[in-house]
Amino acid sequence: MVSSITIGTRGSRLALVQARSVAKDLETVNPDLTVHVRILKTKGDTDRDASLDTFGGEGVFVKELERALVTGEIDAAVHSLKDLPTILPDGLVIAAVPERVDVRDALISRDGTGLDDLPPGARIATGSPRRRAFLQHYRPDLRFTDIRGNIDTRLKKLEEAGGPHGTDGPDAIVLAVAGLQRLGWSDRISEPLSPDLCMPAVGQAALAIEIRRDDRRTLAAARNIEHLPSRQAVMAERAFLHGIGGGCHTPVGAWGRIEEGVLRLDGVLAADDGSRIVRHTLHGDPEDGPGLGRRLAEAVMARTPGGPGGLAEPGE
Repeated sequence: MVSSITIGTRGSRLALVQARSVAKDLETVNPDLTVHVRILKTKGDTDRDASLDTFGGEGVFVKELERALVTGEIDAAVHSLKDLPTILPDGLVIAAVPERVDVRDALISRDGTGLDDLPPGARIATGSPRRRAFLQHYRPDLRFTDIRGNIDTRLKKLEEAGGPHGTDGPDAIVLAVAGLQRLGWSDRISEPLSPDLCMPAVGQAALAIEIRRDDRRTLAAARNIEHLPSRQAVMAERAFLHGIGGGCHTPVGAWGRIEEGVLRLDGVLAADDGSRIVRHTLHGDPEDGPGLGRRLAEAVMARTPGGPGGLAEPGE
């Protein structure tokens, strides 16, 4: 067994909490192993002002970590799995998926009210086309504005909007329950949003440990913190996303989970403005998660003339 490995991570507070948690778990189950955490800057972290839509593709939070993996600067990268593109660079693999936590999104409002009690025309800040489309579908009166930054930055912007010298800011923001839980900020949640209302992002609330395919020693260490049901669920979701042909700018969500030994997979695709939604569910063998994801994508696309963009057109 390797005696020491280095894992790479982004430098945000949440990313560090996640990486240090993984490091602790790795050392706990591999008693002879010492794990070092190295912070790397990513493009998404460097430019926090521009909208993610301007970066021109997926992977803005992972590419520098993957480059460091390929060059051998680090032995493993810890990612929020939802940030990881469905196709990995040659030579890299997901070695382990630790146990997933709460998949839901959370509404945090200035006055603590839930989604139904927000005033007509309330302004919601979110940088996610998925969240925007699903919430717009549920409440067409809502207005939306973009927001960037780490979780603590976003919470601060919301607080400043409601302070004595308040700015013309949002009435509420939407974040992942998992991130708030991991930072110990669950008390900030005004309302957890049901997946029926706001389907989670693919891989939301799960972590991924990415390594070089030929690094058998790190693979052996990482596999000791694998949670198989979580891997089976997220791999089904990723196959669904790949089959849809969607990415971080597509209003698409999925939720896989094992219930009584059966993998249930829900998938939703929406028009950008939330005016139309296609939803479907399949059940299958947990060991056939990728196959189930592909079949679900086919079922959703069969109801979506012209692909993801087809939802913007009337008809059907």
